[in-house]
Amino acid sequence: MIRLLVLDVDGTMTDGGVYYDATGNEMKKFAIKDGAGLVLARTAGIRVMICTGRQSEAVRRRAADLKITDVYQNVGQKAAFLQAFMAENGYTRAQTAYCGDDLNDLAAMALCGFVACPADAAEEVKARADYICPQRGGEGAVRGAVEKILRSDGRWNDAVKKAFGAAL
Repeated sequence: MIRLLVLDVDGTMTDGGVYYDATGNEMKKFAIKDGAGLVLARTAGIRVMICTGRQSEAVRRRAADLKITDVYQNVGQKAAFLQAFMAENGYTRAQTAYCGDDLNDLAAMALCGFVACPADAAEEVKARADYICPQRGGEGAVRGAVEKILRSDGRWNDAVKKAFGAAL
């Protein structure tokens, strides 16, 4: 059963674009549907981690909005970082899922028991993925991955009921 979900940001939680306003502030577009999916993940007992190779105030703010406390930015070697995190926190391969979209995610994905990617991920990532979300990055792919995980192990209906008060 998945207990830890690791998320890449650019191209996974976002459309991969980096936007700058007139004063040089960086902006990113995040999907609200992904936020609902992450609420469901937490409700089902899944710890959510953001692990990204870039540093961005927009990521920090989105994580705060979603109440994600495991936010790691400027991670150059995602696999080494994730391996240490899993060992330190007692997560096994079978308990860990990863959702990412590009080549820099492949080594970390190899440590995980379940791998998902957006529909527009790199071909090498799609070949490694256990599940290719029908959504593109930044358009609900994270929600798609969460739904696949929770439906696969029977936690979906209970999570929806607990999180949103909706009986399915």
